[in-house]
Amino acid sequence: MIEKKIIKSLRDIVGKDSVYTENSDRITHSYDATQKSYLPDVVVYAKSAEQVSEIVKIANSHSIPILARGAGSGFTGGTLPVQGGIVLVLTQMNRILCIDTDNLIAVVEPGVVTSELQREVEKLGLFYPPDPASKDFCTLGGNVAECAGGPRCVKYGVTKDYILGLRVVTASGEIIRTGGRTLKNVVGYDLTKLFVGSEGTLGIVTEIVLKLLPKPEAKKTMLVQFETIDGAARAVADIVRAKIVPTTLEFLDAATIGCIRDISPVPLPDECKAVLIIEVDGDREVIEKQAARIMDIIQPLGILDTRIASTTEESEEIWDVRRKVSPSLRKVNPDKFNEDIVVPRSKIPEMISTLEGLSEKYGLPIVNFGHAGDGNIHVNVMVDLAEVGMQEKVDKVMEEIFHSAVALEGSISGEHGIGISKMDYLGMEVDNATVGYMRRIKSAFDPNNILNPGKIFQSTEP
Repeated sequence: MIEKKIIKSLRDIVGKDSVYTENSDRITHSYDATQKSYLPDVVVYAKSAEQVSEIVKIANSHSIPILARGAGSGFTGGTLPVQGGIVLVLTQMNRILCIDTDNLIAVVEPGVVTSELQREVEKLGLFYPPDPASKDFCTLGGNVAECAGGPRCVKYGVTKDYILGLRVVTASGEIIRTGGRTLKNVVGYDLTKLFVGSEGTLGIVTEIVLKLLPKPEAKKTMLVQFETIDGAARAVADIVRAKIVPTTLEFLDAATIGCIRDISPVPLPDECKAVLIIEVDGDREVIEKQAARIMDIIQPLGILDTRIASTTEESEEIWDVRRKVSPSLRKVNPDKFNEDIVVPRSKIPEMISTLEGLSEKYGLPIVNFGHAGDGNIHVNVMVDLAEVGMQEKVDKVMEEIFHSAVALEGSISGEHGIGISKMDYLGMEVDNATVGYMRRIKSAFDPNNILNPGKIFQSTEP
């Protein structure tokens, strides 16, 4: 436990009402979207970079673990205080400091909710593309920590492609700035990109400079049903080969369709074994031509039915099919293990076939959907952990899933990070020499290993 004099010092920095030591408060900050929980010693809410700096100085001088937390919506345990210590909550640092319509940038604090920024910039005719599924409650600081993606990244890229600069509190409590407010900046090392995706292990982000785009004039949404997953995968490859880059290319496999068939706003017959949700955006005339071209390209690939939205309401109805997926999965089993592997687009059918084989081998339902446009598959192993030996069975199937993804020249994580859930598998994808350099970077930035320790690497030592 943290000494009372340190608790007093924390209260002196942020105020008595922003430091929580009661068990109930610690429990509410002990978990994320994983099914694991670790109790922190104290929870502190900060309101400024200067407060964060002073808190980190205390943590560093006493070698106390400190973990920055936003909405706690991560899927790999990145915001779990596995070694106790201080959970530093940044949700009150939630100001949009600037939306610069002349230079197409926004400056925000880390506690800003992603969809809130999107709504505000769209009022001004601008556009912030990254759209993680949790955008209505996840924070931009968390998006930076995990390098979040989303359906639109096939065309627009992920969070790192929109970060121009950061203000960061280092492990020693110094406040530094990286990057800037210009698109071009090659002064020294690119520390900005180093912090993005580092899961809070190298520094605590307190301000973010974001690149914005002009808001597209229009969009067109299509839902296409296929007889086979091979047909859907070929459609993805053929669309991209035709030099058409849709905004989104989402897919649902047969197991996913089975989960939502009874509640889908769009009829999904038994013959439907795969669904693609395709969206294009841009100039109105251009997207009409793109949509027609896409339909021509995929017509020979075993299509059962096609629905093309002509209104905003019809577009929302199509996307509601996708939104029905996550809430419906627990009809299969009460416990979900959600992983986000990536394979080359052309190898999606092979990966799905492998997943179907693993489902049969282990007798576990495996439901797959995700971002076909960039090969990002969300693999959901649905189980009942109350069954004896179930966790061990899950561990075995997960290891095989990751091995299979890497064997297909893919990755064990596309947008969820490593955290604690995947650190045992890091060596499958990253060789020892590379991991060694990562460890050296961690040690150089955080010699006392106080920043979110116990994440990414197997050992708790940097």
